[in-house]
Amino acid sequence: MNRVLTVTRVQLVGWQNTVGWPWLLLVMIFAVNYGVFLAIGDIDKSPTTGALMSIYIVVFVTSINWITQLLPFSMALSVIRRTFYLATALFLVVQSVAFGVLLFLCQLLENATGGWGINLRFFGLNFIDQQNPLLQIAIYTMPFILLGFLGIFVAVFYKRFGLTGMWLLSTATLLVLASLAVLLTWLDLWSGIGGWLTDQPMAAWFVGWPTLLAALFAAAGYLTIRRVTP
Repeated sequence: MNRVLTVTRVQLVGWQNTVGWPWLLLVMIFAVNYGVFLAIGDIDKSPTTGALMSIYIVVFVTSINWITQLLPFSMALSVIRRTFYLATALFLVVQSVAFGVLLFLCQLLENATGGWGINLRFFGLNFIDQQNPLLQIAIYTMPFILLGFLGIFVAVFYKRFGLTGMWLLSTATLLVLASLAVLLTWLDLWSGIGGWLTDQPMAAWFVGWPTLLAALFAAAGYLTIRRVTP
């Protein structure tokens, strides 16, 4: 365990990209949105943007870089693949929780200032707002973990099987999804599935299902990285 904790420090070698860049980009996007709606003025309803998604996209891209750039560096320092993967997973979870807490604090500040003085909804998106603080933090956190493990798996798979493997994986995924769509249409199950999805609580959409998918991607990445070469 001590070895894993030590290797997590490797992720902080480029902390500006890992930690600083996601928030710098988010602040810039927020400033642009704030300036636009401030210039419009006389807004009757609370303007809501989806720009918060930008920080999740940056974390996804950053998680890919952890494998493509830091894995060869770590292996050159005699760090075994298993230790590197566990350290990266630990860092991802801790970072995701920290980001989730920060977004929750930003939401509280947004509410306290009346949407930054212009009723702007940037951090709070109405449909994901919860009264329970822990649930709200979890809703902010779990998409980070899901996209992080997805990025790690994609990068590990590419390192293991190359571009040909990625094309085959993409083709196989599309074929499975297309076959499933045809089957559901043939069995006339779309309305039932649509009703079931609509009845899912918000916690299931942003916490439950992301947790399940993140666990699957984490396991797949762990199994794949064992045969990755630098």
